[in-house]
Amino acid sequence: MTKPIGINFHGIGTPKRPLEPGEAPYWLSVEQFERVLDRIAADPDPNRFTITFDDSNLSDHDIALPALSARGLRARFFVLTGRIGQAGSLDADHLRRLQDADMTIGSHGIDHLAWPTLDDAALVRELSESRAQLEMICALPVTEAGIPFGRYDARVLRALRMAGYTAAWSSDGGTWQKNAFLRPRISLREDMTDHQIQAVLSGRGAPLRRLRRALGMARRRWTTTG
Repeated sequence: MTKPIGINFHGIGTPKRPLEPGEAPYWLSVEQFERVLDRIAADPDPNRFTITFDDSNLSDHDIALPALSARGLRARFFVLTGRIGQAGSLDADHLRRLQDADMTIGSHGIDHLAWPTLDDAALVRELSESRAQLEMICALPVTEAGIPFGRYDARVLRALRMAGYTAAWSSDGGTWQKNAFLRPRISLREDMTDHQIQAVLSGRGAPLRRLRRALGMARRRWTTTG
């Protein structure tokens, strides 16, 4: 059985807000983005791909939504509730339109913080309050989270489960088992070559790199930062 592959996007086209340090390489051109979608749509088994978006950029609605719909593809959008309605970011109406198009809405937290660095109270707030706000907007349960910066540890995973999430998406890369709670993705960058992107979409990777990723995921599941 073909294992699922998680593909993650951040921004597409020209940013409509100031970018955070180190964020720019994760913004793809419209042409790059559409080439990736074309490859996914043409795959013999396009359902093996899970397409996700982090950071709730306005391009999720203005560029990604029509491109996905034109190809019959679906995606998950992980939203920073602290940015809802801000310039260059999604607002509540955008979220409802994504949902009406059969897209999944999930939480990315409130303020784009690294969750392992937070104390217990702040971590609970990031997970629970963001989820509650999204459920109020969408009028449906929000059960999935995209982990900011891909940073997590055992405490974060416990807190996610206690907050009611049934799936957490990391940035570890690789594949996962069906119904897994922790699900790795790989974020595409504007400096990746066509060969590198094709390797990602095919699920190929050096055996040593796959082993290192698996060991890293296992270590983070069982350790607590700080």
